[in-house]
Amino acid sequence: MTTANPQLKKSPTLPRPLALPLSLIPPLVHSSVLVGVLNRLFAPELADGEMDFLDGKVSLIKVRDARISYYITLVDRKLKAAPARCTHDVSIEGDIYDFMQMATRQEDPDTLFFNRRLRLGGDTELGLYIKNFLDSLEFEDRLGPLLKFMDNLTKFIGRS
Repeated sequence: MTTANPQLKKSPTLPRPLALPLSLIPPLVHSSVLVGVLNRLFAPELADGEMDFLDGKVSLIKVRDARISYYITLVDRKLKAAPARCTHDVSIEGDIYDFMQMATRQEDPDTLFFNRRLRLGGDTELGLYIKNFLDSLEFEDRLGPLLKFMDNLTKFIGRS
């Protein structure tokens, strides 16, 4: 008989009625929007070649509760949407709340992985390289008011 670990905390999830409209949008559209944002956010690192370790690799970001999958690759120092459901080299999956906690640094990524709230698949060495790269960046100056909004939204969702 297997029992659940009482130490593992369940994340708040996006209500199904909100997830349904998001899941009807094709993955290529979701991915295209995300890479547009990421290309701006990571412009200095892309220009300096700091993200070249992703060249030709496909990353899958799966937001379980929103039923959204993002397929992203790097070509000529620019992030691009990869074809939906293509073979990916690395994947990370979790609920929107956990991704927001990681993005706003309310929770350490290692804790989220250890508590199985985020899951890493595929090339784990590449996944750890991505995680360490993201950990090394300072987003406060780049995101300004957006980061504060995301931080407050994450705290609000966590109290619900």
